[in-house]
Amino acid sequence: MAGPLQNIKVLDLSRVLAGPWATQLLADYGAEVIKIERPQVGDDTRQWGPPYLKDQAGQETSESAYYLSTNRGKKSVAVDITQAEGQQLVRDLAKSVDVVIENFKVGGLKRYGLDYESLAKENPALIYCSITGFGQTGPFASHAGYDAMIQGMGGLMSITGVPDGLPGAGPMKTGVAVADLMTGMYAVSAILSALYYRDNNVAQSSQAADDAATKTEEGSKNNSQRATEDKPRKGQYIDLSLLDTQVAWLANQGMNYLCTGENPTRRGNGHPNIVPYQAIETADGHIMLAVGNDEQFLRLCDLAGCADLALLSSYATNAARVKNRDALIKLLAVKIVLHDSSWWLKELEEKGIPCGPINSIAEALDHPQIKHRGMAVKLPHPLAGEMTAIKNPVVYSATPTEPPTAPPLLGQHTSQVLKEILHLSDAKIAELKAKGIID
Repeated sequence: MAGPLQNIKVLDLSRVLAGPWATQLLADYGAEVIKIERPQVGDDTRQWGPPYLKDQAGQETSESAYYLSTNRGKKSVAVDITQAEGQQLVRDLAKSVDVVIENFKVGGLKRYGLDYESLAKENPALIYCSITGFGQTGPFASHAGYDAMIQGMGGLMSITGVPDGLPGAGPMKTGVAVADLMTGMYAVSAILSALYYRDNNVAQSSQAADDAATKTEEGSKNNSQRATEDKPRKGQYIDLSLLDTQVAWLANQGMNYLCTGENPTRRGNGHPNIVPYQAIETADGHIMLAVGNDEQFLRLCDLAGCADLALLSSYATNAARVKNRDALIKLLAVKIVLHDSSWWLKELEEKGIPCGPINSIAEALDHPQIKHRGMAVKLPHPLAGEMTAIKNPVVYSATPTEPPTAPPLLGQHTSQVLKEILHLSDAKIAELKAKGIID
């Protein structure tokens, strides 16, 4: 099996992160993803280095780590869409695909005839997803949007960082571009839902015709065929914005505000609704403590040698602990700093109190559980010989996916795709290359 999406074709007109993250996931699930890139330049992230992938001799290649993180499993076709012949090539490709994803500015592809309305005329079953900073409508629709500014505008930075009054206080963005990544995740679920609707709508129409036909003397076959013809697969347009996404996944913090009218504040590594649930200092570093209920808190206090704390009304319940957070953390801190991290991790785990180390990325990838799950995979690469990548975490039982292919070189599949899908001759491909239409 090649994954649950093995018969789905995706035309990827996006670049940088949100769109490519979505198409990478679709490729992981078995879809054929054709990534359209600018000749000679490619996706912007190809230049977002160092670091770059190294070849077998230890020399840097042209492939940035950033680009490699979000483009596995795809085919790269280098086409100049600013030229009429390049636009026609992409339009022709769009006739044969199920999904188009793009993240140009609002209206940016209309001048090339690559907008939804233009492509849907030739392919009514097309699912077309546009990802922008602020959406297709509204006073900011024409503005460019980038992850860092969206984290700020969407409220995330106001709840991320060291609390006021402490050294290093101030708003902080996250260590990865989560607004982009979450938008890519929402895009995938939206696309899959639209595909389900498109194909299920036909099935329901056909079944309804069959049911109706059984009540007539004419039989069901012709009526079923007529219903399918009358009800062709119906694609649709998906409008997705980074800012909407950022606000949508404020989750409990957003609801905390809506329930109280009070702005949540920065709490560093602390949790706004559960205490103690944060990083805390040990004799030789820090651990992450995640006490989720009153029983666990009782066991923690007993282990730390302060069992009486769990009996005080100020700390006996989670609601009380949230109200008296600062005082409680100070009392626990003087106990936990008495032992090193390994002691605490061992003792806490034995007593069923959730906890974990705070690993570096190297330590995380070397963790025995991560290694057992095979999260780091070796992939053949045309320049490096072999590269290591982080794989998709989803494991299917009935439709296991094939190992992904390495992120493609710029234009690596141009000739192959134009031959296989558009049936262009070698002579025509050579002509297009000579004109600078393709690379």
